[in-house]
Amino acid sequence: PIHEVLVEKAVLGWKEFELELLRDSADNVCIICTVENFDPMGVHTGDSITVAPAMTLSDTAMQLMRNTAIMMMRDLGNFAGGCNVQFALNPATEEIIAIEINPRVSRSSALASKATGYPIAKIAAKLAIGYNLDELENQITKTTSAYFEPALDYVIVKVPRWNFDKFKGANDTLGLQMKSVGEVMAIGRSFTEAIQKACQSLENNAVGLGYYGKSLMHAEEILEYIKTPKWDRIFRIKDALMAGISVGTISKATNGIDRWFIYEIQKIVNMEKELAKFKLATLPDDLLRQAKTMGFSDEQLCRIMNDGKEDEVYEKRKAAGITRVFKMVDTCSAEFEAKTPYFYSTFEIGPGNTSSQNLAVSNESKVSDKKKIIVLGSGPNRIGQGIEFDYCCVHGLLAIKECGYESIMINCNPETVSTDFDMADKLYFEPVYWEHLWEIIEHEKPEGVIVQLGGQTALKLAERLHAKGIKIIGTSYDSMDIAEDRGRFSDRLKELEIPYPDYGTAYDVDEAVAVANKVGYPVLVRPSYVLGGQRMRIVINDDEVENAVVSLLKHIPGNKILIDHFLDRCQEAEIDGIFDGDDFHVMGVMEHIEPAGIHSGDSNAVLPQFNLSPLIVHTMEEYAEKIARALNIKGLINIQFAIKNGKVYVIEANPRASRTTPFIAKAYQIPYLNIATKIMIGQHKLKDFKFEKKLKGFAIKEPVFSFNKFPGVNKELGPEMKSTGEAIRFIKDLRDPYFRQLYKDRSMYLSK
Repeated sequence: PIHEVLVEKAVLGWKEFELELLRDSADNVCIICTVENFDPMGVHTGDSITVAPAMTLSDTAMQLMRNTAIMMMRDLGNFAGGCNVQFALNPATEEIIAIEINPRVSRSSALASKATGYPIAKIAAKLAIGYNLDELENQITKTTSAYFEPALDYVIVKVPRWNFDKFKGANDTLGLQMKSVGEVMAIGRSFTEAIQKACQSLENNAVGLGYYGKSLMHAEEILEYIKTPKWDRIFRIKDALMAGISVGTISKATNGIDRWFIYEIQKIVNMEKELAKFKLATLPDDLLRQAKTMGFSDEQLCRIMNDGKEDEVYEKRKAAGITRVFKMVDTCSAEFEAKTPYFYSTFEIGPGNTSSQNLAVSNESKVSDKKKIIVLGSGPNRIGQGIEFDYCCVHGLLAIKECGYESIMINCNPETVSTDFDMADKLYFEPVYWEHLWEIIEHEKPEGVIVQLGGQTALKLAERLHAKGIKIIGTSYDSMDIAEDRGRFSDRLKELEIPYPDYGTAYDVDEAVAVANKVGYPVLVRPSYVLGGQRMRIVINDDEVENAVVSLLKHIPGNKILIDHFLDRCQEAEIDGIFDGDDFHVMGVMEHIEPAGIHSGDSNAVLPQFNLSPLIVHTMEEYAEKIARALNIKGLINIQFAIKNGKVYVIEANPRASRTTPFIAKAYQIPYLNIATKIMIGQHKLKDFKFEKKLKGFAIKEPVFSFNKFPGVNKELGPEMKSTGEAIRFIKDLRDPYFRQLYKDRSMYLSK
C-alpha cells in the first residue's frame, strides 16, 4: 500500500491532459481533440477548468502524447469506437504517465464534440457497427472524410458550475471526487476572451473574470487561500495579480498551474488597471477595442471605470464600429467550405475596421430573408434548473421549423442537445447574457424571442427585451410579470376570488417581524424572483425571522423579502396547462406524495392524482383556467396548489415551461411542447389537436439526490431544492409495493 501513496504524491502538481480518439476496425486512429486542464493533477477533470486545444505543450511532448495514445488504443484488442485517454505530464522533464483510458465516450467527449463540431458519438456508433473512418463523411463540410482531424482556429474554455450554497456544511475543496452539477463552455479568439465569456455564462452574477467590489482579501490571505483548489480559485488568482503578487509565486502556491495561464490572466489585470484611469467620456476608442477583444463585457467596463451604464458603453462602441462579428465553427479552420450554421462571436482588430466592405467579409453569419424566431436556452445545469429545459428547447426548435420559420438557438451549455449544430437552423454558442443576446438580435432582426422554454434564465431577460421593443412570443411580458411579482399576483387572485395563503413584504428586520405576526406563524421567508427555492426558510418565531432576514439581506442586499403564511401539513398538487386565448387544456394534474414544506422538485409526485376528491380536482382546474384567462397566457403555465381541510389555495403560478412539462409529455406520450410552441407562435389553436392520453395506471416522478458526494451535509429536505436529477417510474395501480412504501414514509425526511 505504501507504494501507491508514493506514486500519487509524485504526480500531484503535474499537468493533466486528455485526448479524444476514434478507432475503426481497420485500425485507423484519428485524434479529435486535445484538452488541457487549467488545474494541475489532484483535481478531478470534471471539476477542472479545461481548455482546448492544448495550450502549453511543446511539439515533442505533443507528438509523444499522440503516439502513446494511438499505441494504447491499438493495443486494446478488437475494438472500434470512441476512446478517451488521460495523461499526466511532468512540466520539468516532459515525462508523461498515462493515468487512465476509457474505451467509451466520456463526459469530455460531449465537450470535445461541441468544441470541434465533430459529432464523436454519432461517428463512434457507426464505427462500432462496422463502418471505417475513411468511408464516412465529415458532417460539417460534407466534402471531406471523417478521417480528417479537426483543426481549431479559436479557443474554447469549459468552466464547471457548482452548487455548494445549497449544501450547508459541505466541504467545498475540490479533489479527486467530482462535485460540480453542470458546466458552461465559451468560444473566443483568445484565452482571455474565452475565459471572460465563460464567467459571464455561469449565472452567478459574474460580469467577467473578477469579483468587482466584493470582499478583497489581503495579499497574504489570498496566497494562503489559493493553495487549496476551491470553486472560485480562478477569481482569487486574479485578485492576487491585482494585488501585485508575481506570476511565479502564484504558480508555486497553486502547486503548478502553468505560468502561461497566469500570464494570460495578468493581461486582463493590466488592461483593467489601464481602464480604471478613464471615465466613459474620456475612454479612447482604441483602448475600448482592445478591452472588447479581451472579452470584457460592457457592464464590467462600467464597474471598472465606476461610470456610465451598460447601454451607454454599447452606444459608444457601436458608434466607433466596435461590434461583434460572428465566426463559424467548421472543424477545418476555414480550409474547406462548411455547411454548418454553428457560430460564436468575437471582435476583429484590423485596419479600417469601420468600412462596410470589411465587415461583410469578416462576418460569417449570413442573415437570411426568412422570418426568424430566437429561442433562449437555460444556461448551465444546476439544482432547480436542469436538463428538462433542454428537452423543452429542442421540441420548441422543431415546432418553429414546422411552422415555416427559421429557428435560432442561443445557449452556452455543452451538455445539451439544443446546442447540437443540426437541431436549430442557426446556433449561436454564446452566454445567455444580455449583451450577447442584444448583438445577435441586432444582427438577425428576428420576428420575436421565445422565453418560455429556458427556465428562469430566459424569463429574467424578458423585461429588457420588452423595454427594447422586441416582441416576446407567447405570453406578453406584462402578464408574466404579474405571475412573477407576488404583490400583483395576489391582488389579481383577490379579484378572481381565489384563496391564497396570507402574505406580506418587507425590506428590513422590523418590518419582517411585524408582517410575520400579522400573517401568523409558521411563515415562509424568501427573496422575490427565485428558482429552485433558493434561500427559502420556514420559521416559527420572531428570533428565527430575524436570523433569516439578516442572512438574506447579507447575500442579496436591497431585495424585497416575501413572507407567506405556511400551510402546515397540507396536501400539495400542481397543474400544467396550455392556454391559447380561447380554450384551456389541462396537460396533467400531479399530486405530491410528501406534504407541503418540501420543494416540489424534491418530492415524489404522482400523475394523475391518486387521493384527491373529484370535487377538489375540479376546483383546481377551474382556478387554473381562471388564472390563465386573467393573465392572458399564450402557451404554457404551471400552477401549484395547497389543499388544507378540503379548501384549495393557490401558492404560485409560473408562466413558462416547468420542470414537470417533459415528464407529463413522456408519461402521456403527447408532444405537448410542440403543440405549445405552435400556439405561442399563433399558427394553431388547441382545437386543431387531438389529445389521446396513453397512460395505463400511474407515473411517479422520483427525485435523485447526490448526498453521497457531500458526506458532512444534513440530508433533511425542506423548501430549498436539493435534488440533482429525476427518474420516471410507471406503476399499474396503487397496490404497487413501491408506491405503498413511499406513501408510508412520506413524512420521514421533513426538517422540523
